[in-house]
Amino acid sequence: MSAKFRFHKVVKTLISKQLLTKQKSMRLKNLIAYLFLGFVAVSCIQDEAPNAEADIESCTVPGDVLNRDPIVGNEQIVLPLKKGADITKLAPEFTLTEGATIEPASGTVRDFTNPQKYTVTSQDKNWKKVYEVSAIFSGIPTSYHFEETIPYKNKNGETIYYNFRETDAIGNYLNWTNANEGFDYTGVKAEPNDYPTSPAPNGVKGNCVKLTTKSTGDLGAKLKMYIAAGNLFTGSFKIVIPEVVKATKFGVPFTHIPTSLKGYYKYKAGTEFTVDGKPVSDRKDICDIYGVFYETDDYVKTLDGTNIFTSPKIISIARINNAKETDQWTEFNIPFITQPGKTVDLQKLDDGKYNLAIVFSSSIKGDLFEGAVGSTLYIDEVELSYTDNVNE
Repeated sequence: MSAKFRFHKVVKTLISKQLLTKQKSMRLKNLIAYLFLGFVAVSCIQDEAPNAEADIESCTVPGDVLNRDPIVGNEQIVLPLKKGADITKLAPEFTLTEGATIEPASGTVRDFTNPQKYTVTSQDKNWKKVYEVSAIFSGIPTSYHFEETIPYKNKNGETIYYNFRETDAIGNYLNWTNANEGFDYTGVKAEPNDYPTSPAPNGVKGNCVKLTTKSTGDLGAKLKMYIAAGNLFTGSFKIVIPEVVKATKFGVPFTHIPTSLKGYYKYKAGTEFTVDGKPVSDRKDICDIYGVFYETDDYVKTLDGTNIFTSPKIISIARINNAKETDQWTEFNIPFITQPGKTVDLQKLDDGKYNLAIVFSSSIKGDLFEGAVGSTLYIDEVELSYTDNVNE
């Protein structure tokens, strides 16, 4: 029995038998909410027995090689390196869930010129989880073509859904985060190309990414979380109870000053806009495209779903304000607008103390479970422009 099936079956049983106390129901609701948003988070939902868990809880790297803490996500870990660090000889050390083991062993010296795989096995030996660990020098690609997909497969080798990666000519790479894993836990049956985030043909050039708002089925309706917006964003996630929205970690290190975000989109709103699962006749869905550039420190290492537009750490924001339905590839070109009184410290920039979040969503209010099933956003040929001159 798969972890997804066990999770779905247990939740439905609890609801149908009304065995959830109000407090437990709210905890479960918070957890599922995180899964259903585009800010999805759990890759291994286990039974109550702790020895079935197979997760990396934290990561460190010996020596003075990191410019900030590792970013631990649900299937991926990013090691932000200081300039001059030897990427060919890193020995990350991992804290695992109780009784779990990891292969290769924690502390093994490896070459991280390319991302490396680690397999965590639960104490009861019934569950395995593969993590991809990458090391970066605060460099990411700035052109996004959405041609490179990574299939997520079950233990039988069957592709369940796709993740996206971008690699540039000099070896910089970016692993995009999306909502597919959480949608998988809803129990709604879908082919890989029918998940909220999927590759699609007939892009501006080659393939593109398709983001679709989906129904979360019976389980979502019971928990009053009716839709899952398709999305794609830079960052990571790690589940936090009870405030699961804070588990979404927006942004990756960026050592330049972004000036604009441009690309092409097509959009078609779903036919019926709903709020709390009920049709609202006078509202129509619309997509969202934005970028947020912000400063980090020892206390604010990332932004999350509660403060992505409100944090005082934000330096500049680029957000589309004229999105529309269009069945033709339509260009967007959004400038980053510096927030009042904000400037960039060049030394901090050089030290990798700034993050950049880029986000695409098929429903602008998807985080509130407001939108229209079937709303579909296509994105292709995105270009991030930047400068190193603070006066531009």
